Amino acid sequence: MAMTIHVDVVSAEASIFSGLVEFVALPGEAGELGILPGHMPLMTRIKPGTVRLKLPNQKEELIFVAGGMLEVQPGLVTVLADTAIRGADLDQAKASDAKRRAEEAMVNRASEIDYARAQIELAEAVAQLSAIEKLRKGTH
Repeated sequence: MAMTIHVDVVSAEASIFSGLVEFVALPGEAGELGILPGHMPLMTRIKPGTVRLKLPNQKEELIFVAGGMLEVQPGLVTVLADTAIRGADLDQAKASDAKRRAEEAMVNRASEIDYARAQIELAEAVAQLSAIEKLRKGTH
């Protein structure tokens, strides 16, 4: 039997995932992170993107996160996401619309704060669209 580690993915709104996994991959601040059972303790920020959970039954669960924190402890991985959406619940039309609005806001900015907010919204929308594309292709 493969070794597993317990993972909790939570957002401000709800618990998105709680269970045993063989492997976790997610977008760390300095690049893609891979967490296996027995990983050393770690705490870092995560960027908008896809959290990939390799379940013991050979299936994968994809969860979009809009940034947040990752904590790795012996036997437990916790993803505290600003926003988290299961891959199956991502809406391409909404994400495309959010991307378009963010791009328009960047062009029509009234201040640097508006521009920075639009950049964040654009990064989140692009990450969602990327997660949707991965889910459709089945290439996790």
